Amino acid sequence: MAKIRFKSIFDRMLFLQCVTVLSLLLILGLGIGYVARMQGLNMEKESLIETARQAASTLEAGEPPQSLQPLTEGKKLLIQVLYPDGIVSVYRDEKWQPLVAMPADKTRASEALRRNGETPETMERYFSKVSFRVYTLFVRLGAEDKDGVLLVHGDISRLNEAFRQIALWTLAICVVAAFVVLFSSYYIAKRIINPFVDMNHIVQCYSKGDFSQRIPVQGKDEASQLGRSFNEMADQLKNLEVTRQSFVANVSHELRSPLTSMKGFLEAMMDGTIPPEEHEHYIDIVLSETRRMTAMVNDLLDLARIESGIITVNYEVFDINELIRRTLITFEARISEKNMELDVRFANEQSFVYADSNQISQVLRNLIDNAIKYSPQGRSLLVSTYALRKEVYVTIRDTGVGIPAEDVPHIFDRFYKVEKAHTPSPQVGSGLGLAIVKKIIEAHGQSITVKSARGKGTQFTFTLEKANTLKRVTDGGRKNGSV
Repeated sequence: MAKIRFKSIFDRMLFLQCVTVLSLLLILGLGIGYVARMQGLNMEKESLIETARQAASTLEAGEPPQSLQPLTEGKKLLIQVLYPDGIVSVYRDEKWQPLVAMPADKTRASEALRRNGETPETMERYFSKVSFRVYTLFVRLGAEDKDGVLLVHGDISRLNEAFRQIALWTLAICVVAAFVVLFSSYYIAKRIINPFVDMNHIVQCYSKGDFSQRIPVQGKDEASQLGRSFNEMADQLKNLEVTRQSFVANVSHELRSPLTSMKGFLEAMMDGTIPPEEHEHYIDIVLSETRRMTAMVNDLLDLARIESGIITVNYEVFDINELIRRTLITFEARISEKNMELDVRFANEQSFVYADSNQISQVLRNLIDNAIKYSPQGRSLLVSTYALRKEVYVTIRDTGVGIPAEDVPHIFDRFYKVEKAHTPSPQVGSGLGLAIVKKIIEAHGQSITVKSARGKGTQFTFTLEKANTLKRVTDGGRKNGSV
């Protein structure tokens, strides 16, 4: 049997809806026909039982079988008294004549004699070949076999005609329903599938880099929710593409500019344009630019490793306060150079956390470096920790230039820079430091928040899991240490 193939979901939905509705109608029609037939047969059986009761009373009173003739008047009945040595038939309608003349081996007379129940029983197809349907009721007349069996045959052609009419009506209803279901299913399937067809077209536009298209959304159903998700994705992809292009432009300029100047300085020193006594000064400039480019490349590599999952979180218990002290020592010269006031506030002398100390050290360095970099001379720097429930909160706050309100939601985005200038300067970074910070904190299952206002400074707060001092790592760095 050939398998039905569908080219689209629309074809499948249309086919399944039509088949389902028509099948239900067909089952309903057959069920109604069956129930109607059984009710008709029950009514016919009650009529035959009443006739059989009257006939049995007449015969038990000693009357001959011919006295049963009045019982057939006005009824399409054939009454037979079946004796072991013969059959007596009583009827009025001549259509019974062929059945009466039918040989015993062409009937189920032997079965009726054998069963010979004391209560009325019924059977169909008592006669092997008839031109109309006959329903037969038989009952034993007495306790002895010689008393015989009373048979009452009823013509149920009218029931079959009624069943035929029900079948025809069912067929007609199915035909009409087929057209109704076809059009309604077509309409419903179109309403369901069309949004997905539109989505497919627009997503193909996204794949080609056109993020300006938007899916029209109406309602709150699943298709509308999916459309909204696609629109949100397009907004994010568009913003990411803009950010990526801006980052490529920035990085290209930041790499090209120092390389050009380094190349110029080196060539000038080689051809004698720069006298030997000034070589040391220009070599310092070349080294400074080299270190800046190295830092940028390292940031790119760190972010790539974190996002790819190459770097794993090696959990251990350590004192975050001590880690902050060691980190601040590395920035002592820069803090003094800017004449900044350092304020360190620890709620407890020791505050143990369960995290990767190397990665958290990188978080602290990035945040403190930003705080110093974007703070003018003579400002203050606050670093504090406190524990609350199962977490330790670490806050780094400066009173520097701050971040414009429109830039705050994007500062953790990759490649995003508040300063859009292409001119290299100590205050312009690669736009990767805060993205790395957030990735590290999220890898620990924690959160980081920022509060900032232009000209009033910036505050970063991140959380770490509070650790019991007795906790030890025994699993090679996976987060399931035991107490």
